[in-house]
Amino acid sequence: MALIATHFFYSSPSLQNSSYSPPLRHRFSCSASSSVTQHGVRRGFMDFPYVSAPHKDLMVDLVSTVETRLGSFLNPCTLPTDVQSYQNETGTARAAMHLRSGISMHSSMIDFVLGSWLHCESPSGGALNVTSLTAYLNSSTDAPNLLLDLIQNSPTSMVVILDLPPRKDLVLDPDYLKTFYEDTRLDRQRQRLEKLPEVRPYLSSSLYVRSLVSPTAILVTIETERLEEMIQTHVAPIAKEMLKTWLDVCAFGERTVAESEKAYLKKRQEMSKIKTVEIDLASNLPTLFGQETGNRVLEALREVFETTSV
Repeated sequence: MALIATHFFYSSPSLQNSSYSPPLRHRFSCSASSSVTQHGVRRGFMDFPYVSAPHKDLMVDLVSTVETRLGSFLNPCTLPTDVQSYQNETGTARAAMHLRSGISMHSSMIDFVLGSWLHCESPSGGALNVTSLTAYLNSSTDAPNLLLDLIQNSPTSMVVILDLPPRKDLVLDPDYLKTFYEDTRLDRQRQRLEKLPEVRPYLSSSLYVRSLVSPTAILVTIETERLEEMIQTHVAPIAKEMLKTWLDVCAFGERTVAESEKAYLKKRQEMSKIKTVEIDLASNLPTLFGQETGNRVLEALREVFETTSV
């Protein structure tokens, strides 16, 4: 569950209700559909059960592409089963998560890849559906990470966040800006989307989120009765192209990183993980799923993040 996505829950007026008090005790519900596929991805995660067909098709395509290109560089998911899939007692909040860390002995540049979906029903009606795909590279490269969030809080509205967040100061390193953001023409993708009349810029209320993204980041809100068509025709091609750019230029690009730089990259990555867990998830997960379930998920993530800090 991405930091931006869970933060959005509390900035969305249509999903806020001061009288809602989530239960403190929760149970884990898992069906036979949570079996493991040949790629090591749990069915529960790949089902994306609460989103439209074009939305699901896009996420399955993106995750499958990552698995195909990076699968041999990744460890199997080791999250406990009650962290890979969980819900609250009433079934009004459900989530699935799939995390694979990089194989250190394989000369992998991957720190970890995290995919997730979240479904949360509002007591006043409506629901929030979030699908996310995030990938962090380790300190053997300084190439950007990958961030993708599709956040839908009504049948006619979606926030789209697509970016390759930088891991270096773009002012101090203009070559970095040129290599990853100018030469790749990422800004053309943003311009394509923002020219559409149904699209307007999205401004996160989180200053941390706004400091995290790149100058070419796509942060937009789509408002239309034809949302499924917009996903299929416009969002999907841009998301797939951005993922291809990240895989070709970042994940498999050749970068030389000095030993003195690796310490900085490692510290920066650790701080990003701490921000994700302690500032955002630590407050939001227990509220959505209850203290017991929220703490269980947080502890599992902390454990994985500590072992992947390389």
